[in-house]
Amino acid sequence: MDVGIIGATGYGGIELIRFLQKHPMINNIILYSSTQEGLTIDNLYPHLENESKFVLRSLQYDSVQDEVDTLFLATPPGVSAQSSEALIARGISVIDLSGDLRLKKQAIYEKWYGRTAAESDLLNESVYGLCEWNEEAIANARLIANPGCFPTAVLLGLAPLVQAGIIEMNSLIIDAKTGTSGAGKAASQVTHFSEMNENFKIYGVATHKHTPEIEQELERWHGQPVSVTFQPHLVPMVRGIMATMYATAKKPLETSDLHKLYQDAYQDHPFVRLGQVGAFPQTKQVYGSNYCNIGLTFDERTNRIIIVSVIDNLVKGAAGQAIQNFNIMNGFNQTTGLDQTPVYP
Repeated sequence: MDVGIIGATGYGGIELIRFLQKHPMINNIILYSSTQEGLTIDNLYPHLENESKFVLRSLQYDSVQDEVDTLFLATPPGVSAQSSEALIARGISVIDLSGDLRLKKQAIYEKWYGRTAAESDLLNESVYGLCEWNEEAIANARLIANPGCFPTAVLLGLAPLVQAGIIEMNSLIIDAKTGTSGAGKAASQVTHFSEMNENFKIYGVATHKHTPEIEQELERWHGQPVSVTFQPHLVPMVRGIMATMYATAKKPLETSDLHKLYQDAYQDHPFVRLGQVGAFPQTKQVYGSNYCNIGLTFDERTNRIIIVSVIDNLVKGAAGQAIQNFNIMNGFNQTTGLDQTPVYP
């Protein structure tokens, strides 16, 4: 197959290149850019000095269907909302890594993102690409809304509990931390070295745009509206997300029973790894990989379940999950091109 990447010069785009160039079912990768046409990718990223064959080109809608079978959109907000309809009309499958198509309700998108939402027909056609919990719909889709990085870690950590109906849904508190690459490639005071090094920041207090995405999917599983307390923090590392979640149990539980619940839920999903009882994951355990590692326990004293979920925000939280979606859409094994051991230390 031939694939293209729009927005190939961002961190998500570079990760797509890293995995797709080793994907056995890919013939050609075409990189599109609206601002750096004519440059080769190694002009921008010296670590790709042997990949000078990747020349950035402008996207021509009239001929793109002759160049690619699938397009990955690693673009800023607004691009997918404007271009996805024209692309799928030309028979191209689209996997959107931005947030344009994740929220089904236009009013909610416009409230949280502060911009005009995509057309309702486009939102209705898009399939939310949380691979472990939406595989059947993904397999039949031509337009995928790749989940956000925080929602991926959070939803994989909460899904078995929510679907089993054993927690008080109004009790959910999600405390999440991320590395600086989640803010993207553009320089800013927030991620400047002298601002971030040896520092620890809270941000998006009660306003983070991933909140309604988390609530939307929890509502889909729970069957009723859900509100959560979700709060991210920025830590002085490049990659990684850790989401620590707290939920009140409807009745006392055994940690071993919770562990069995998660084992059953994820036993057929190769990229979710459950630690031993009493063990909790670290971000280094998934660095550079498409894995999500989960640990959990029941606190008898407070009647609360504590779940810890870690992912690499650029892989399972972006490019890796996008390729996992690509594999499902095309009937390939989910691990194709992605079965790489995490980088450690």
